Amino acid sequence: MKQKCYAVIGGGINGLAVARQLMLDHPGATVTVFEKESAVAQHQSGHNSGVVHAGLYYEPGGLKARLCRRGVALLKAYCRENGLPYDECGKVVVALKEEELPRLDAIYQKAVANAVPGVRLVDQNELREIEPNCIGIRALHSPQTAIVSYAEIAGRIAAEIEEKGGSVRLNSPVFRLIERESRVYVELTGGEVHGQAFDYAIACCGLQSDRLAQRSGDELTPKIVPFFGQYYVIDEAFKTHVKGLIYPVPDPRFPFLGVHFTKRIDGQMTVGPNAFISFGRENYGGLSFSVRDMADFLGYSGFWKFASKNLGASVRELKTVVSESAFVREAAKYVPSLGHVGVAPAVRGIRAQAMEGDGSLVDDFVIRKQGNIAHIRNAPSPGATSSLAIAEYIVREVMPQSAPSLALV
Repeated sequence: MKQKCYAVIGGGINGLAVARQLMLDHPGATVTVFEKESAVAQHQSGHNSGVVHAGLYYEPGGLKARLCRRGVALLKAYCRENGLPYDECGKVVVALKEEELPRLDAIYQKAVANAVPGVRLVDQNELREIEPNCIGIRALHSPQTAIVSYAEIAGRIAAEIEEKGGSVRLNSPVFRLIERESRVYVELTGGEVHGQAFDYAIACCGLQSDRLAQRSGDELTPKIVPFFGQYYVIDEAFKTHVKGLIYPVPDPRFPFLGVHFTKRIDGQMTVGPNAFISFGRENYGGLSFSVRDMADFLGYSGFWKFASKNLGASVRELKTVVSESAFVREAAKYVPSLGHVGVAPAVRGIRAQAMEGDGSLVDDFVIRKQGNIAHIRNAPSPGATSSLAIAEYIVREVMPQSAPSLALV
């Protein structure tokens, strides 16, 4: 039987994981990864907290819950087999007020339903044993929540792809995918069509996923609206005040988790992120803007509907954007000893948030296949945690489907 040829668009951790899985499941297949940058993992895969999420928040039965739990097991094994750091530092989700307790209990019930190992509710005395400087009236403890370097993992996967005979083509931005007579052609930016025709293509383009999908004939929505999240590293003399990860109980009035403390794989302690609209999909420095990207979301009715429903969240987040001290004070509600700690800017991430026309945020992963082309249309957190499981899912469950159009949400 003639071996198949696959094109994977995007050299982030999800695209690389898909390419690796194709080579594992189809030895001898031709697999080519197209990446627009000069190195892999230059976007979301290299600008994140490094947390390996255990599966606390996700709706039982959904793709996030299923692929997160599978992804943790695969990621842990991959790090062990490849000598990559994997630190199970643990996490607490802390309630400061009585009104937060029902929401904390709901998270606990989801975690149990998702079979998160070792998860339990603890009182304030047990919380102090886990995090001596943290205050709270109750907390959820997830002892196996871990941290890694996703950029380092992505780099190792890229090397493995080439070791197995695959190709990672850098500096190769893709404009669109064209399917003709069951063959897929890759058109690069500038109009050049890659010389090889492929049997299948999988697009894993993160912040640019909606644009490539639309140009390739897929639906207009969901649309990507970028939100940045700034992290700060706290003064090294104070980093031992927090042992692992300390998160607030999510407020249902706000669409994001809120500022929290996160241990980094290099041992430093970070605080963040805030969440505010980004003036560019790839504006990691925070000092520039993209007229095209701004026009894209300002001209989208879904964005204005979202904004009108989240004015309170916008005001709260804006305070932490314009004031470092307000940012630190927000986190210090949980660790008062760090109320006046010095901080320095660290990584700035940009979340590829998929949004529907009615202003609702797409909660679960969205992977859509049409013909011989599949698009990851939404893979926010825990997308990196789930990357190896997302790859299994696409290669083993999505791509073999013979139906002309299959949407999986």
